[in-house]
Amino acid sequence: MSSLSIFRVATRAVRPASFIRAPIVRSRVQTPITMAARARTFGTTSKCLSGHEDETFEEFSSRFEKEFEGVQDVFELQRNLNNCFAYDLVPSIEVLSAALKAARRVNDYPTAVRVFEGIKAKVENQEQYKQYLQQLEGLRQELGVALREELYPQEE
Repeated sequence: MSSLSIFRVATRAVRPASFIRAPIVRSRVQTPITMAARARTFGTTSKCLSGHEDETFEEFSSRFEKEFEGVQDVFELQRNLNNCFAYDLVPSIEVLSAALKAARRVNDYPTAVRVFEGIKAKVENQEQYKQYLQQLEGLRQELGVALREELYPQEE
């Protein structure tokens, strides 16, 4: 006899005889739930809006430049980068310069390399990526940031 069956027998013997359970009646037919009822009960949170719906590219750039200039730690830098790259656009050279300087200020070399990986992922073609690299070449050399292509040439 297995230990599970011994446990079942032991628990049945402990129940008092006066304990009576009401029979559970389960219906196989469930009431249909309309799509409107499902939609009402599906979400429990309200819709949150960021408040930046009518923001122009210049306003976007100046906002993120200010945010990167105020970065004090790695978490704040990475959070701002995630927010910046989450939009459906490639950040401007000024924003990327501020991000690279912030990475240097908080001494986070891997994030500086990842900025260039983010640019490569966001641009539409390789020519645009080369243009960004040309624009940021001076700052990249000044800060000593290598590209992933330079660090791992075999992974192309």
